[in-house]
Amino acid sequence: MIAIIDYGMGNLRSVQKAFEAVGHQAVVTRDSSKIADASHVVLPGVGAFGDCMDNLMRYELDVPLRQAISSGKPFLGICLGLQLLFTKSEEFGQHQGLGILPGVVKRFPADSSSTAGLKIPHMGWNTITIQQSSPLLEQIPAESHLYFVHSYYVEPEDQQVTCTTTEYGFPFVSSVWKDNIFAAQFHPEKSQTIGLQLFRNFGNWQ
Repeated sequence: MIAIIDYGMGNLRSVQKAFEAVGHQAVVTRDSSKIADASHVVLPGVGAFGDCMDNLMRYELDVPLRQAISSGKPFLGICLGLQLLFTKSEEFGQHQGLGILPGVVKRFPADSSSTAGLKIPHMGWNTITIQQSSPLLEQIPAESHLYFVHSYYVEPEDQQVTCTTTEYGFPFVSSVWKDNIFAAQFHPEKSQTIGLQLFRNFGNWQ
């Protein structure tokens, strides 16, 4: 059973339907016992970083989330679910994240020569460049197109967690992989065949 953490924000039903489409049973829940019993855990996310962290704390989901990750069970973060793993975010001030991965969440610079003429948020299809092999990327070709919607990106302290990068004025980290954690800035649930393959891979990940 895959537990999709419900903290009141995110494309929860879309993620659930995507897992069901590839034959994996998934439940949307904020029940800590169901999260503890799940074989896999997913943290999706859409919205502002600070609001999402507030909701995780309000629904007392931060502890079962940390316990799930520390137990070694496969964990998938999607979009804001990637960013929340890091130490802090600069979105609308300074906000503390879960601190599971050291690093900062930064905004795409609007006044930089590298991003001049580019729209923020970064929205639409873009390619990923694979920096290291991961079980989640099996049968996903290099330079595959995936769907993005975001104004902020992660800057890990440890670049060795970088799994893929994507170019948007400059190369930014579009997914990370460390031990039982895989988290992506793109939205697999909006990425058609490639996204479904990633969900299939995650459900099969032991």
